[in-house]
Amino acid sequence: MMPEETETVQQTRAPFPWRDKRIARNNRIRKLKWRIIAFLAVLSVIVVLYPLLDMLYLFAYKGLTLISLARLTQTTTGGTGVGNAGLANAIAGSALIIGMSSLFAVPLGVLSGIYLAEFAGERDRYAGMVRFVSDVLAGVPSIILGYAGFFVFVLYFGWGFSAVAASLTLAILMLPYILRTTDVALRKVPDSIREGAYALGSSKTDMINRLNLRIALPGIVTGILLSISISVGETAPLLYTASFSNYLPSALFHSPVGYLTYVVWTYSQLPFAQANDLAYLAAFLLMLIVVLINLVARVGMRRFMKI
Repeated sequence: MMPEETETVQQTRAPFPWRDKRIARNNRIRKLKWRIIAFLAVLSVIVVLYPLLDMLYLFAYKGLTLISLARLTQTTTGGTGVGNAGLANAIAGSALIIGMSSLFAVPLGVLSGIYLAEFAGERDRYAGMVRFVSDVLAGVPSIILGYAGFFVFVLYFGWGFSAVAASLTLAILMLPYILRTTDVALRKVPDSIREGAYALGSSKTDMINRLNLRIALPGIVTGILLSISISVGETAPLLYTASFSNYLPSALFHSPVGYLTYVVWTYSQLPFAQANDLAYLAAFLLMLIVVLINLVARVGMRRFMKI
């Protein structure tokens, strides 16, 4: 190219590319598209969250205004929520069932997850079968588990409607969530940590207890909290295994137990203002239980994670 032609081309080019009209127009179009996408994303979040937040606000507001010592200490006598009925039996029954189901499911689920992640090989057929069965069990509708619990625990073992039958049924519901989250959380621990522990002379047990469990603790706790939250809100399995009682729990076998989800499910449909109030209060207490469990678990997790 001749020097004269080179000079002509340089003169026709814009001295700064961003001052080119075509580039500036494309930039404006790109910014407009980004703003439209961001607006639609925020709008979608609002559309999804607004009904949920509105519902939570309704339960929280109603629950706070309906809390009283009488409703927390008296039982649901009469079964309709009329008069001086309260939720003492439902609160005690829910605490008993959730506590016992966690006592059954958490140790078994965590230990099973530790075995699958740390002791079973990648190609272990037994471990693969356990993972597959736990995944399938996690997708089984809870009412089917309740129906199975009714036939196995209530009828076959002869325990009747009881806290133990309800707790074992909920434990089966909780188990796959705890097992799989423990397994996944431990398998995500880098192999370099295991190799370093072995190089320093640590045994496999010490390595798991002092390093791997502490590193994987957030995932394990998340699975436990998820399983407890799911079990707290279940009604169908308990209808077949715990029935309902207007009295405080008095025995673990052959004794129906009250629980909060039954109050929400039943009393919200009754044509009595007192019964509807108990349903709102029970829903608020369920929300409060889940929040408190999460807060306590998170605080305890921070202390335990210190290596």
